[in-house]
Amino acid sequence: MDSDAKRFQDYLTNNKGLSANSVSAYLRDTAEFATFLEEKGVHAIDDASRADMAAWLLGLKSRGMSAATVNRKLASMRAYFRYAIETGRTEADPTTGIKSPRITRKGIEYLSIEEVERLLTAPGDTDIGRRDLAILEMLYATGLRVTELMFVNIDDVNLRMGFVTCSGAHGKARIIPIGRPARAALEAYIYDIRPHLQRGKTAAEARKESALFLNYYGERITRQALWKILKSYSEKAGIDKKITPQILRNSFAVHMVQNGADLNTLQELMGHEDPVATQAYLSVTKNRIKDVYDSAHPRA
Repeated sequence: MDSDAKRFQDYLTNNKGLSANSVSAYLRDTAEFATFLEEKGVHAIDDASRADMAAWLLGLKSRGMSAATVNRKLASMRAYFRYAIETGRTEADPTTGIKSPRITRKGIEYLSIEEVERLLTAPGDTDIGRRDLAILEMLYATGLRVTELMFVNIDDVNLRMGFVTCSGAHGKARIIPIGRPARAALEAYIYDIRPHLQRGKTAAEARKESALFLNYYGERITRQALWKILKSYSEKAGIDKKITPQILRNSFAVHMVQNGADLNTLQELMGHEDPVATQAYLSVTKNRIKDVYDSAHPRA
């Protein structure tokens, strides 16, 4: 990585508090724009014009990239030119006045309460089955993102008080309550199953492993493994939907709203920076109200 890219990386990490994944994406987008400029004969990214920026974005759209992806790349460039202006590299921001492409939002996918119950009864009574039940209960009880769940450590869970501390996508910690079924599943996993998964390790190695959820080899579980767990049990439960960790997170949010949770509380629980992201779950409740009205009112 050259020195300019390293300084931008430090700016994103230290000044903006972005996650490692976001920083990597911003750096890739910036490098891609720089390559585009080179092909046009512009050898310094700080010399880009608004026309250069517009041409690059139009090219992305013509290659079939989604509006969400184009928006992300535009956000990367906005961040870069804020950095460039703040550090005196340039005085002009070529992203000024360029509108983000409109994103057509899909309906929120979620499970019914009955489908969630079927999913939670799918794991068997083996060591791995009881671990997987704890994972599923935790996802549904807390609405954690899959990456957040991966990085929960055993010390982050307080079974006596019934909550988990999550560092969150932007490094901002939040405390999330855990309901009784999830607490029971976690207690059984932590005291009975987790030690079994560490049977191949020395006592010192076992103490050193801080992850809450472990794989068969006693190491921190991966994102891919969590996806496979959901896929496996959704098939076993006979749920005719492609279930992802996000759908289980959506189910947590929708069921909270349907049962009277206020949006401020839900926003805090889910770790949303933007309240608009939380408000999207209201549309599900509004649609449900309309369906009930249409089916129940004689003059609907």
